[in-house]
Amino acid sequence: MLQRITAYLLIVAMVSANFSRFFIYAGFELNRNYIATKLCENRDKPQLHCNGKCYFMKKLKQAENNKSTEERQAQKNLIQEAFYNQASKVTFYTVLLSVTKVPNYRIALPQTTLPIFQPPRLS
Repeated sequence: MLQRITAYLLIVAMVSANFSRFFIYAGFELNRNYIATKLCENRDKPQLHCNGKCYFMKKLKQAENNKSTEERQAQKNLIQEAFYNQASKVTFYTVLLSVTKVPNYRIALPQTTLPIFQPPRLS
């Protein structure tokens, strides 16, 4: 039961990370009237017919910036791990543990060639 709940939570987390634009758009559409009257930068200028689109674009840009900074941070962590792994001590063993001989069996292949693919005979 706990594994199933954990799996569902991971699926929801992955979907929400990949579809963040969709969630922003859905939130904008559901709250369009409130955004147009309270949060819009151009609410004092009705001749522009903004209707909250400026707020929507600002949120999309903010989400893209967050995503790019997360990607840069992930790349930075990967680079740091690569440098750390290269700096770790590598030891080479000079003693050979054992040598195993692999038998070399030769297989005799047939010397005659037979046609494998033949067209069907019409008789």
